[in-house]
Amino acid sequence: MDLVIAIGLGVFASWMISRACNGFETAADYLGRNMREGTKGATINAVGSSMPELCVTFIYLFVYANTTGFAGGIGTTAGSAVFNAMVIPSLVIFYVLWRNKNATITVSRRVVIRDGLTLLAVELFLIYFIGYTLSWYHGFILMMLYVVYAGMMIFRHTSKDNDSVADNKDENEADVGEVKDSRGSCLTALLKIDLENVIIRGKALCTQNATVLIILATVYIVVACWLLVYSCEEIGEFLGIHGYFVAVIIAAAASSVPDTILSVKDAGKGNYDDAIANALGSNIFDICFALGAPLFLFTILYGSIDIAPETASHIMELRVLLFLLTLVVFIIFLCSKKFTKSTAYMLMSMYLMFVMYVAARAAEIPFANTIGEYLIALQNLLR
Repeated sequence: MDLVIAIGLGVFASWMISRACNGFETAADYLGRNMREGTKGATINAVGSSMPELCVTFIYLFVYANTTGFAGGIGTTAGSAVFNAMVIPSLVIFYVLWRNKNATITVSRRVVIRDGLTLLAVELFLIYFIGYTLSWYHGFILMMLYVVYAGMMIFRHTSKDNDSVADNKDENEADVGEVKDSRGSCLTALLKIDLENVIIRGKALCTQNATVLIILATVYIVVACWLLVYSCEEIGEFLGIHGYFVAVIIAAAASSVPDTILSVKDAGKGNYDDAIANALGSNIFDICFALGAPLFLFTILYGSIDIAPETASHIMELRVLLFLLTLVVFIIFLCSKKFTKSTAYMLMSMYLMFVMYVAARAAEIPFANTIGEYLIALQNLLR
């Protein structure tokens, strides 16, 4: 396949994901309408907007199988985690200050500490317990880590005050949901991926049609992710580099489109806690569930995965680098009384350096190889 066509296919897949995530955002807003700020972003928004990473990892693992599939899956989830932690907060800051240069952007320290420490703990698990051979229990433990995290979030949310609010709103559910205009035919809406128009069509939002909306959006995202994975593999083959490196940058960024849109929209509404919690919560979901579930199912069906030494080396480097970058971002968030353009420039610069490192590592440039050796040495020290 020609490189231009492969890139065009990837862009089209990203467009499909971005359109489908509009339906996700509408349904997530409704289903999480009674949740406290910060809780919705870390759970419903994070899970919904991270469906592309889950689908991409499933496709990588089950289509390309074993080492290549796992490398592409972890490349996508880890690369997406870096993108979410740096690019999304940067875009949130730029967007808010563009709308109102005098706006003060602050995020609850409780949200930063809660999600930041959880994310660092999950990344340490990757470093300590995942080696050259992957078994079903690795995926199972990763999933259970997310279940514990989500359970704590839900338990925190289910207070008497919230229950009373939920009961009052459920009694008049039609008044809560926004009524959407129905325009054009269903077929036209499907082709345009105007999923809200397909499902809601002039009715008020309710639990039933919001759930159907999420399911339909998932179907579109699965198709888009298959096109995205195929595009990444073709780009890697054309450039003569391992598809893992393409996944870390292109698949990761494309699959993070829903996270980006949801966070920016939340920030536009003034929900800064949700905007940041969505980015951090998405990372927790990506690493625990988007990576753990496909790994668990694949190894249950086909047995353990043995990773080739060279590929394992790249994966080890990425895990340590992900942990170090997350730690730096966590410190920046924790020490910032408010987010400014300087914060955004700092985070964006870090991401650009990350991209440059991955590109240099793919091209086997000496300085990148040296950094890789230091990262491997640091992993051995941590373990």
